[in-house]
Amino acid sequence: MQVGYKIATEALSPTQVVEQTVAAEEAGFDFVELSDHYHPWLEEQGHSGFTWSMLGAMAAKTERIGLATGVTCPMIRYHPAVIAQAAATVQLLSGNRFTLGIGAGERLNEHVVGGGWPAVRIRHHMLREALEIINLLWQGGYQSYEGEYLTLEDARVWDLPEQLPVIAVASGGPGASKLAAEYGSGLFATEPKSELVQAYAEHGGSGPKYAEVPMSWAPTEDAAVEAALQTSRWALTGWPVMSELPNPVNFDAASSTVDADDIRGQFSVGPDLDVHVQQAQPYVDAGFDHIVLQNTGPDPDGFLAVCKDELIARVRSLTPSS
Repeated sequence: MQVGYKIATEALSPTQVVEQTVAAEEAGFDFVELSDHYHPWLEEQGHSGFTWSMLGAMAAKTERIGLATGVTCPMIRYHPAVIAQAAATVQLLSGNRFTLGIGAGERLNEHVVGGGWPAVRIRHHMLREALEIINLLWQGGYQSYEGEYLTLEDARVWDLPEQLPVIAVASGGPGASKLAAEYGSGLFATEPKSELVQAYAEHGGSGPKYAEVPMSWAPTEDAAVEAALQTSRWALTGWPVMSELPNPVNFDAASSTVDADDIRGQFSVGPDLDVHVQQAQPYVDAGFDHIVLQNTGPDPDGFLAVCKDELIARVRSLTPSS
């Protein structure tokens, strides 16, 4: 079991993201995971730096901790050839500590380049083609590719690591888990659904299985709820909404009816570490072995302190209750 720390690039400045990574390594986390967005979900968050620049700085400032994107959309705002090169470079700079989290993206970040936002069926086809291109380029040499949606012309990634990064493909259903097994080398999810892990294994997937656990730590329960309500209420809108809205103002409107009870229903909140450990248990029961603590509380340094003292070790020691 490995325990990671989700750093929301929408909630911290680029400098703070790097500082939090250094602090997470000192606290004993096994890896950190960064979102890869162009916009924040809500204007209250106030940030959204360029993830790949931050990853380079994080690699230089740390020695041991793993680095991961959670997740990168490699097919609209980016071309997969660019992501193949970027991920290979981070893997070299970090000394083989990088995991490339891949997913089908959200309109919030991808529409900005003016390429439109395809229907979900087309996005899944594009994701498959993007994965094929990345894997092709990581074979070395000059490569070309002509798919239905994406093309590649005489491209070569010149600096390839001997140990390629894990590609953890985001899954919300059996089809995406199959894609992760066939074209990736890991699985990524945000819900404690055992069927995602089972489908991944049934199609030959044997790599690491990442899952994000939503929590909000604060010295009081009310403070934890208020912080999550202010900056993370968008998370309760559901994936059909999260993938389709174009700007923070839309997420503000869509989440305007979310209240404190809704937050308590999705996040573990407050100072009681037993509650946060219990929040992680269903993900372990579902078969995930890389548990990502996603804190939305108001005091990230205080959260890292309790993680160092106790929470990391308790989550790491969890086993399937079944």
